[in-house]
Amino acid sequence: MAGLPAWIAAPLVLLLPAYLALYPGLASWLACRIDPRPGVRWLLAFPAAWELGEWLRGWVMTGFPWGAAGYSQITESPLAGYAPLGGIHLVNYLVALSAAALAMLARAGMRQRIGILIAAALAWGSGVWLRDIEWTTPAGKPITVALAQGNIAQELKWSPENLENSLLTYYRQVAMTRADLMILPETALPLFLDDLPSGYLSMMRGEASRAGMALASGIPRRTDDGRGYLNSVVALSDPKMPYYAKDHLVPFGEFVPLPGLIGWIYQHMDMPLSGFTRGGADQPPLMLAGQKVAFNVCYEDSFGEELIGPASRAGMLANVSNLAWFGKSEAMSQHLQLSQARSLETGRYMLRATNNGMTAIIRPDGEISAVAAPFTAQVLTGFAQSRQGLTPYMRVGNLPVVLGCGALLLLALLLGWRRRGQH
Repeated sequence: MAGLPAWIAAPLVLLLPAYLALYPGLASWLACRIDPRPGVRWLLAFPAAWELGEWLRGWVMTGFPWGAAGYSQITESPLAGYAPLGGIHLVNYLVALSAAALAMLARAGMRQRIGILIAAALAWGSGVWLRDIEWTTPAGKPITVALAQGNIAQELKWSPENLENSLLTYYRQVAMTRADLMILPETALPLFLDDLPSGYLSMMRGEASRAGMALASGIPRRTDDGRGYLNSVVALSDPKMPYYAKDHLVPFGEFVPLPGLIGWIYQHMDMPLSGFTRGGADQPPLMLAGQKVAFNVCYEDSFGEELIGPASRAGMLANVSNLAWFGKSEAMSQHLQLSQARSLETGRYMLRATNNGMTAIIRPDGEISAVAAPFTAQVLTGFAQSRQGLTPYMRVGNLPVVLGCGALLLLALLLGWRRRGQH
């Protein structure tokens, strides 16, 4: 952690995984308390407790849902077919149920094994059938899209000495691009909107106009009252410059929870723009190239239920991100899976514009249409099309899965009490 002495940084690095480990740990403990041996009650309890733990992990303290078990099934597994029905949380439950069923096979009798195998074949076979269902339908004609990837190193991104290079990188990418819609990544322009050099915005707008191209970019902007600032995506090609502002902020990264208690830590850290203001719920989509585009910023696409409203008002989704913070880790691939899951859940294209990867065009079935090589400066081009209609998940959200798991857990408890009463 930049700027912090090692004796403070080391415990903080360990604190988050220790906290996140509480949820699967408590779920496993609860299932074993209900029945320590794999059996019917344990089969009811373990998957339900696991999924409820995953749901709570994505909700408590604004949520840390990254890395849920269900994402391991996106998009090759038959279980991915359940995402449009109940979202990633239904897939989470089915993964835990499958694991529990495998554990039971080792102890079950022949009749139970046959029953488990038949049930598994039905569940996984149904997933194959569900994958072939087209839950939404095309609306209008396909458009050409261009997604910029500037590949600006994180240690240079906010450096005043590198400002000119960053601005020129994206100007040149805009100038060389011909598409209906072009999107630049999160904070691609590392200045407040009203602090851009004189003439830069009109140059960008002029290049977009000559290409007949709608242009949107991630850029910080001040709130209308000037008292705060927003992590926003601005439609630069529109003279009115409408914008989307990130609403689900990253705790400890974009805002400081409990500032009176831990604010002193941030005084020792090099974290630019760590006090963003929330953009607010129910923001309208941006109209770009004749399409209603619902934007989300960085890890907002971790929260499937929060994207239901924006997706229902739009024809396609777009995510802008900067994952340079994570270096050459698995974070890029994992974040790509998050976006693939959101496409599956909503039946919409997802356009991902990132600083250094993974920039991609994702189809409504969650499959990748095109992807840029990470850690390269390039513009990814391809086609996308607005979609209309609602998937079952968009109609019901997470509630049926959460209530269903709660009911299964309660049933397992009741069966345990009944058995103890008989003895």
